[in-house]
Amino acid sequence: MLLTILGCSGSLPGPGAPASGYLLEADGFTLAVDFGNGVLAALQARRDPFAIGALLLSHLHPDHCADLTGLTVLRRYHPAPPYDPKQQRLPVYAPAEAPTRLAAAYAPSEQERAHTDLGDVFDFHALRPGTVRIGPFEVTAAHVAHPCEAFGFRIGYRDRTFAYTGDSGACPALGDLAVGVDLLLAEASWTHAEDRPADLHLSGREAGELASRAGVGRLLVTHVPPWTDPDAVLAEAKAAFDGDVTLAEQGVCYRVGD
Repeated sequence: MLLTILGCSGSLPGPGAPASGYLLEADGFTLAVDFGNGVLAALQARRDPFAIGALLLSHLHPDHCADLTGLTVLRRYHPAPPYDPKQQRLPVYAPAEAPTRLAAAYAPSEQERAHTDLGDVFDFHALRPGTVRIGPFEVTAAHVAHPCEAFGFRIGYRDRTFAYTGDSGACPALGDLAVGVDLLLAEASWTHAEDRPADLHLSGREAGELASRAGVGRLLVTHVPPWTDPDAVLAEAKAAFDGDVTLAEQGVCYRVGD
């Protein structure tokens, strides 16, 4: 299982840094996980954008899904797509409101919002807590602590396991998803302070504590906003977890379990 970081800037894209977007690949199948601002450009620089087999969205904040509007244009209007567009819609596993919310983002005007439908391009599947098979991957989703409906994921392929927090404050679901995984991709949007808003994001310390409690093989810290010192967040994570801790880097590939 190969993880590629398309973008890892937190809350919004930074200078030359796309927001959240990741690829998981195994057995020739590519699963895109989140698709925030700037991710489509990063994808085109590294992969054939038509090669994605499915898309998994943790939640519907723009920094995790905004580039689906551009992906709609690519798949709907490309003059020579490598498939029959009428026969091959892209499966999208996302919160239940995704079809209407993303159609509203794509609609050219308020008057046309109610009549905009992306169903010719995407095959939407509403996420629920539980496990589904997506290509070769076994994907377990769980609700996590964030102001909107948001999910974290545990993704397995053969004997390899990966977990992604999405955006979340500290909560029991994260520990359940992360227990014993080979690689944990955990957001950490700020350094630790007792007056941070609850049920929103993890601190570097909380990401490290999560990795330690769950007994993960490796921790990748992601979703650090442009205004946050990434070295300070990393230092907190390292102080709380004595295993392998790294800041996720745009464009870098990581083998899950190696």
